[in-house]
Amino acid sequence: MQPSTIVFAVLAAAFGMFIWGRFRYDFVALLALLAVVLTGVLPMEQAFAGFAHPAVVTVAAVLVISKALQNAGLVDVVLRLLAPLQGKMALQLAAQILVVALLSAFMNNVGALALMLPVAMRNAYRDGYAPAGVLMPLAFGSLLGGLTTLIGTPPNIIISTFRHRELGEAYSMFTFAPVGGVVALAGIAFVATLGWRLIPKDRRGAENPENLFEVAEYVTELLVPEGSKQEGATVEEIEALSGDEEALVVGLVRGESRRLAPRGYETVKAGDILIVEANSSALENLLNNSDLVMEEDKTASTKDLGSEEIAVREAIVGPGSRIRGRTPASIRLRTRYGVNLLAIARHGHRIKERLSQTRLQIGDVLLLQGPATRIQDLMTEFEILPLAERALAIGRPRHLLLAAGIFLAAVAAVLGNILPVHIAFLAASVALAMTNVIRKEEIYQAVDWPVIVLLAAMIPVGSALELSGGTAIIANGILGVTEGFGPVGVLVALMVGTMLVSDVINNNATAVLMAPIAIDLASRLGVNLDSFLMAVAIGASCTFLTPIGHQSNTLVLAPGGYRFTDYWRMGLPLDGIIVTVAVSMILIVWPL
Repeated sequence: MQPSTIVFAVLAAAFGMFIWGRFRYDFVALLALLAVVLTGVLPMEQAFAGFAHPAVVTVAAVLVISKALQNAGLVDVVLRLLAPLQGKMALQLAAQILVVALLSAFMNNVGALALMLPVAMRNAYRDGYAPAGVLMPLAFGSLLGGLTTLIGTPPNIIISTFRHRELGEAYSMFTFAPVGGVVALAGIAFVATLGWRLIPKDRRGAENPENLFEVAEYVTELLVPEGSKQEGATVEEIEALSGDEEALVVGLVRGESRRLAPRGYETVKAGDILIVEANSSALENLLNNSDLVMEEDKTASTKDLGSEEIAVREAIVGPGSRIRGRTPASIRLRTRYGVNLLAIARHGHRIKERLSQTRLQIGDVLLLQGPATRIQDLMTEFEILPLAERALAIGRPRHLLLAAGIFLAAVAAVLGNILPVHIAFLAASVALAMTNVIRKEEIYQAVDWPVIVLLAAMIPVGSALELSGGTAIIANGILGVTEGFGPVGVLVALMVGTMLVSDVINNNATAVLMAPIAIDLASRLGVNLDSFLMAVAIGASCTFLTPIGHQSNTLVLAPGGYRFTDYWRMGLPLDGIIVTVAVSMILIVWPL
């Protein structure tokens, strides 16, 4: 079998697995790497060359710097500028998109979106409009902002390393700005004025999540009477009396003492009043299997479940969260952390099934009750994002000037050609750790390891595509399809093709695979290599048609209550605008 045939078969299988989504993308990339190595297409000594690639080091360093800037409180300063826009939905939307785009130019795209997401949702709830109208535009804004700088998005870093390989010189920090900046402004203008209106009205008019976690209908007070069989039982034993349904003891009143979020091992006494959260069937089971007595109906709300010591917090499951795909029962929230899971909202609606057995998904909104420090520990360990404006102030503002100074020094070193970008940003990461802007234990948490493994595995696979002659075959196909349209037609086809591939597989992998094809095409046509590399850079980062092409799109899928097909409604005209503007700017800035 021809080496190129083997590589195409491996890539076809990898594409299928990427789209299927059954296996995580880094695992799929490793399988592809093993396939090209074990079949002899790629020499074994090159198998792990990707782990030493400058692009991989740079991406990891940028993720660390993003976390450090977050810690320093930089975002809090920016967000205060939005305060005067309360009650003005259109202006809020435009301002939020501009802020997230600006942040994305210098931070990880998903990190910037994760910081703005709670603010956007809270603004929507406060002013009475559904979050669906702003979350997808916000996600798109985070992608558009990344187009403007070298570190704004990993595909730009990858493309820069290919240029260094071919021409001996990488792109500088703001080389992408003349094209990417104009594209970003055009895209933001469309999304903020017309694009958000293309989101289906039933999504924009979904249930108001302010009432999503109102617990009055679920909370009941039960008295432990004198001589009760339940006297001396533990909280967990009483909860078990609800059988297959789920009842949760969220508070215990004993005389003048009121204890919220009691531990499962605490015992109850006669005269205790148990504050129980349960649906009607769970409550019925509990009463039938015990001699507890229901107190008179009393109104309750979420705020009644918190106190000075016990917090009630909303949080969202992010793309990198280790809680994704797991059930609350397997994490042992109560026994390990002393935290109760009161409710889960998905796609804008509260889940009414058994919470402990629900597998959590990206975008699920959780209502947690417990000691504030325990909840914070839980969110830190599992990388769950706080969904409240007050929770954003988790930084260490005294480090703001220090963090900004270190970051700007790294940028200056790159602009002045003093250090290559991967060395400059690695040095900045070390400096931020040494000055305690980012704690040592946070460094490894900040790095999105699946993305790092994906890059390190796909770079050698891209080399295998070149070595086998597969790149030339694809280039021939593109030239054949665009025959008669000239170099500009080939440029458009390359950009559109890159966009379509990036909509179904990771954008970093797309950049790795498409950059060699761009190089081959530019060489055959005898045109400016930069023009074609820029086309791939723009196309790889513009993943607006599906929720799976980029983590930013995935993150807003559930909180916005979107469907898979909602993305192309705004994404398709946005793609058309981007291709038109990007090609025009490339021809001006990087003439063929």
